[in-house]
Amino acid sequence: MISKLLLGSAALAVSAGAAMADFSLTILHTNDFHARFEPINAFDSGCGAEDAAEGKCFGGSARLVTGIEAARERAGNTPVLLVDGGDQFQGTLFYTYYKGALSAEMMNKMGYDAMTVGNHEFDDGPEVLKDFIGAIEFPILMSNADVSGEPLLADAIQKSTVIEKGGEKIGLIGLTPQDTDELASPGPNVIFTDPVGAVQQEVDKLTAEGVNKIVVLSHSGYGVDQRVAEGTTGVDVIVGGHSNTLLSNTVEGAVGPYPTVTNGVQIVQAYAYGKYLGELNVTFDDDGNVTEATGDLVVMDASVGEDETTVARIAEAAGPLDEIRNKVVATTTEAIGGERDVCRAKECQMGSLIADAMLDRVKDQGVQIAIANGGGIRASIDAGEVTMGEVLTVLPFQNTLSTFQVTGATVVEALENGVSQIEEGAGRFPQVAGITFTVDPSAEPGSRVSEVMVDGAPIEPEKVYGVVSNNYVRNGGDGYKMFVQAENAYDFGPDLADVTAEYIAAQGDFTPYTDGRITVKE
Repeated sequence: MISKLLLGSAALAVSAGAAMADFSLTILHTNDFHARFEPINAFDSGCGAEDAAEGKCFGGSARLVTGIEAARERAGNTPVLLVDGGDQFQGTLFYTYYKGALSAEMMNKMGYDAMTVGNHEFDDGPEVLKDFIGAIEFPILMSNADVSGEPLLADAIQKSTVIEKGGEKIGLIGLTPQDTDELASPGPNVIFTDPVGAVQQEVDKLTAEGVNKIVVLSHSGYGVDQRVAEGTTGVDVIVGGHSNTLLSNTVEGAVGPYPTVTNGVQIVQAYAYGKYLGELNVTFDDDGNVTEATGDLVVMDASVGEDETTVARIAEAAGPLDEIRNKVVATTTEAIGGERDVCRAKECQMGSLIADAMLDRVKDQGVQIAIANGGGIRASIDAGEVTMGEVLTVLPFQNTLSTFQVTGATVVEALENGVSQIEEGAGRFPQVAGITFTVDPSAEPGSRVSEVMVDGAPIEPEKVYGVVSNNYVRNGGDGYKMFVQAENAYDFGPDLADVTAEYIAAQGDFTPYTDGRITVKE
């Protein structure tokens, strides 16, 4: 018998003698949907009529309904488990208007069995999450957080659960980022803990109950998923999220294979925004060991038809939003790049645009430096007319401009925080204006930043500088705790999306740019 600890490949031959005791399961999965109820284009933003007519759209709830149903049909008599890796919330006007209500409606319609809590599920505090939980017809899980001190969530979120499929018990464990208190707004009563210990505790509990097939739903990122796989025993599959990682054996640009096998654990993730449906076919022996694991992502492109009833429902829900998002606010001569992997690692076009827009708005207030977190940039914008809906897709969080004063030493500390997790693709990476710097990713965190210049002169550690950011960063989000005690802080400026839209409009035919304000050493 091959133990889970010794399992070393994604596909092990099934022995003839054990065949009668084998159990097969199809796991369908999504993650980081971010309110993309309507189809998206190649830039992960809204897909216009022209692109739709040319068959260039992906995803959308109506296409997912069809894709999930087709996958269930492919499975035949094999039991199907449909799960989500978190971050259904936030990303388009649909969330701004409906909060979690439309997400709950669509997930119930598709027949999800469970999901984990993503950090964005906390964006509007425990209240909105509680309403969502009350509307969904399946469990929501989070093992590495103590919610007992938060009355709204104490009885609403489970650490793990057991679901029966095909007469077999499947243990499901949830996982959310340990730094969710920095990434969102869970409030002071939710305490987040280390993922490895939390998962092992739930595995031990489930194992003691006789459950030997265990799936972790992890909104913690590809790197953490591998760490959990290495540091635990008894886990069979990890369905990931948070890092928007593309794992595939066939899709160009994939970060790793599908599944990625670490310490015998099958790790999968399906990028983001409903562009793909993950389909993993797993076979267990009678002792709960994985003997075979195959599958890949299924692209939700024009070849997947849209469910007409869902199309009509989403169109109905879009009605109140159309006047806002269809307004043309500017034009751009080229696509404005806001790709996640670029904006969290180096200067990007969208980051320079947003930082310049912020600084331009407050330049008459003695502000010299703008710092924007790369994780706040959620999409690119294609060439041509720019609608307010596109800008809101890029900047969906309703953040406001914040101005404040800090010393040069604090600015450098902030930049060090911003690049401290560059290898993880963390959202704290700083996009800047009015300031230039060099970063060495190979150096130890805390000593990666050098050659910091403000208006062409070396930054002075004791000098007080005026800074503009957004209210999320100013209040300590993404690890920027050094700004919490800043002098003369004002967090109630205009909405960042409005500031950016007005700045692009003022440029006439806008041409995207980067200009070397951030130098990343190779």
